[in-house]
Amino acid sequence: ALAGLIFLTLMILGVVLVPMISPFSYEMQNMAYRNKAPSLAHPFGTDKLGRDILVRVMYGGRISLSIGFAAAAINLCIGILYGGIAGYFGGRVDNLMMRFIDIIYSVPDLLYIILILMVFGNSVFSMLLAICMTSWVQMARQVRTQVLSLKQMEFALAAKVIGASKKRILFKHLVVNALGPIIVCLTMMVPSAIFTEAFLSFVGIGISPPQSSWGVLASESRSLFFTYPIQIIWPIAAICLTILSLNFIGDGIGEAL
Repeated sequence: ALAGLIFLTLMILGVVLVPMISPFSYEMQNMAYRNKAPSLAHPFGTDKLGRDILVRVMYGGRISLSIGFAAAAINLCIGILYGGIAGYFGGRVDNLMMRFIDIIYSVPDLLYIILILMVFGNSVFSMLLAICMTSWVQMARQVRTQVLSLKQMEFALAAKVIGASKKRILFKHLVVNALGPIIVCLTMMVPSAIFTEAFLSFVGIGISPPQSSWGVLASESRSLFFTYPIQIIWPIAAICLTILSLNFIGDGIGEAL
């Protein structure tokens, strides 16, 4: 978990600082330096248009990590609100809310995502909207399960007896005491969102050029796999190592809590 945290910190610093201090921009082309091997000037080499791959990978990390963390934050808010209400009130309210979740689960996620991207276009906003459309369900179920088990405990009943409002009991007592599993679930949502964005961009229905995410970079390098295979290694390595580090962090938080 500590190694994952260190790597994630270095990656965040890299995606913020490298595009700022590098003499090259993510879209700067130099046809005289196409498909160059790694060197001191270009540590990751250049692509088919002579663009610096290191800068493009770091710039792409801005989009991929932003989508991952933003999607997790949105899912956290929706999941806590939805799952908390369902678990606290129970009965018919819980039954209706859970049946709505079952309806969402009955339709494949990819169908929602494709329809949203077709309507709103291939942008960061539409990608974020598509990922958040159904991924909050997992958080809602986690929160509901925790609230159902906690609302019958003595501290929750004591708060109700002394006249605390339902809103205060739910958010100040139940949700706070369920933060351990919620945080673990949250850390698992970030790599899931990053992988979804990378997959969709790789197959051509996600972020579109000239924007540069890790999935876009891998897709652009696909045609050169047999001639310049090193170009596809960098974005794939960034995706894999970031997801692995986030999974390590999630496991570590789970053990600590």
